[in-house]
Amino acid sequence: MDFDVETIVIGGGAMGSATAWQLARRGRSVLLLERFLPGHLNGASHGASRNFNTAYSDPTYVAMLAEALPLWRELEGESQVRVLDQVGMVNHGPNPAFDDVVSSLARVGLGGSFLHPAEAGERWPGIRFDGRVLHTPDAGRLNADASVAALQVAAAGHGAQIRHDTRATRLQVHDDDHVVVTTDAATIRARRAVVTVGAWTSSLLAGVVPTPRLVVTQEQPAHFSLRDASPGASTRAASDWPGFNHSYDPSEARYDYWYSPVYGMFTPGQGVKAGWHGTGPVTDPDARTFTPEPLQLAALQRYVRDWLPGADPDAVAPISCTYTTTPDEDFVLDRVGPVIIGAGFSGHGFKFTPAVGRVLADLATDVAPGPGRFALSRTPNAAPGGWLARR
Repeated sequence: MDFDVETIVIGGGAMGSATAWQLARRGRSVLLLERFLPGHLNGASHGASRNFNTAYSDPTYVAMLAEALPLWRELEGESQVRVLDQVGMVNHGPNPAFDDVVSSLARVGLGGSFLHPAEAGERWPGIRFDGRVLHTPDAGRLNADASVAALQVAAAGHGAQIRHDTRATRLQVHDDDHVVVTTDAATIRARRAVVTVGAWTSSLLAGVVPTPRLVVTQEQPAHFSLRDASPGASTRAASDWPGFNHSYDPSEARYDYWYSPVYGMFTPGQGVKAGWHGTGPVTDPDARTFTPEPLQLAALQRYVRDWLPGADPDAVAPISCTYTTTPDEDFVLDRVGPVIIGAGFSGHGFKFTPAVGRVLADLATDVAPGPGRFALSRTPNAAPGGWLARR
């Protein structure tokens, strides 16, 4: 049977674009479909900043970090687009995992060391530190918009076809080597279909492939202006901002207004980004309000007032994105017949994007099974594994 394309990738956000790049650079025939126009604000891959946080202790995630870092640099070389600034990150607050993080990172050649809060405060005066500080110099800040664009440029450079404003309305499995994808304007036959549609995963795969429970929430971080706006000071102040994660202990009264750990980073041209992790209201991705929940926003402003002296809590610009979260906050990277699923990135997946693309490309080309912990058939842990704010 003749096919229109060998592999079709449905969903042109970060993960789908990375998969198309990995497939195309292997010489595979690949078509990437994206429902929206470039630069849209409807999913989880837009915006100018994401933390490339290396503060993981789990061996699977640490290995993926070690793989992702050089792949981000390879992408920059192919696309000639800068996407990763290794400005470092600081993790602080009550967190018993910090020692294990340092040991795990050392095993793969990534750095991590502890600073006294006074020392950290002198180095980064825009942040008030809570207990000992784990500094990870290999971490940094990713430009999400630039990353997606660069991945698509690189994929197209290897021969991938990319179609925006093309919605996949139906996926049919004919046998283990034949899928049919219906769009608003065409019917496309392929040997493999990779589904990376984020918040729309359950609806597209309903009746096709069983998926774990995926909860879609509308998250609502915000940008806060730097306090010192005198001539030249903003540039100097910006250079003093690493990415940051602030853990907490919900049993302590001083954290009584917190919804979760806090993540943040400086976003060039927009200010200091800060947000709660995975606490937004459950939403339908086609019926989002894009409006922040007032109580959460007020609490976030209070956090900035308490902990970020270098940012202005009253000069706030809310933003909106989605999380698609699994019960255990681990990803879904698996294959059922000719359908490969990449989903449930649970608010901490972006940093791993090129490594995820490699895993999904391996699954699509029969190279190797994905990591067992990301299987569809796994039994979720009783408690979420994401108590670090890993955004």
